[in-house]
Amino acid sequence: MNTHIIYQDNSLRNYNYLLVCPETKAAAIIDPLDADKILTLASQLNVNITTIINTHEHQDHIAGNTAVVKATGAQIIAHARAPIANVDRGVLAVDQIQVGKSIILTVLDTPGHTFSHICLLAEKPAALFCGDTLFNAGCGNVHCGDVELLYQTFKEQLFKLTDETKVYPGHDYLANNLSFAKTREPNNREIEYWLQKAEKHDPHHPIITTIGIEKTINPFFRLSEPEIIQQLQLDFPDVKTQLSNHDVFLRLRELRNKW
Repeated sequence: MNTHIIYQDNSLRNYNYLLVCPETKAAAIIDPLDADKILTLASQLNVNITTIINTHEHQDHIAGNTAVVKATGAQIIAHARAPIANVDRGVLAVDQIQVGKSIILTVLDTPGHTFSHICLLAEKPAALFCGDTLFNAGCGNVHCGDVELLYQTFKEQLFKLTDETKVYPGHDYLANNLSFAKTREPNNREIEYWLQKAEKHDPHHPIITTIGIEKTINPFFRLSEPEIIQQLQLDFPDVKTQLSNHDVFLRLRELRNKW
């Protein structure tokens, strides 16, 4: 599987992913936004987009569907309960999506950001296409979802992924998320190291983290760290010394909403 990253260069800093089977030249596009950019790249690569996968229903993740379908005849795949028009195949947890011969993606049912959100897990090489559930050094908001569900998604699914799994989110929020993470763990040298890199990086050539890296820089993966808990005590006077991972996650998400 060859992964091509399309930065949409908009105010929301969206990423789309064109996955290409090298044997057949069949391709899948994840969360199409600007169809012209997507179709131009597909033409340059001489590949045939057969599949559109929407991680969730927000407009900046589906706006290119109609134009890509019109140009290619691609099939639209999304969560079985997603309120998305003209879905050809609805999927749920552990379903598989195959594109060409070499692309096999396992569906993770990952509610939280919305109630009908999916992530896509590839095994070889290990990669997670995570929409707005997991971001580099952060996690999705819950304005249209539920923070309890998002915590369960992290606890039951994302925390269990292998360290080498690459993380491909729906937006480039790395520098902003690391700035927030630094307020939670001022003495974390890994956060400082990656923040310096993130402030200089070109989003058209993004920094790709892994689950292993996220465990060192992402506060939503570091729920039992003493410094994070100490910082929460400063922000929330009612916080006790003994906090569950669940409570830390919810407090962090609350702070991130206002940051």
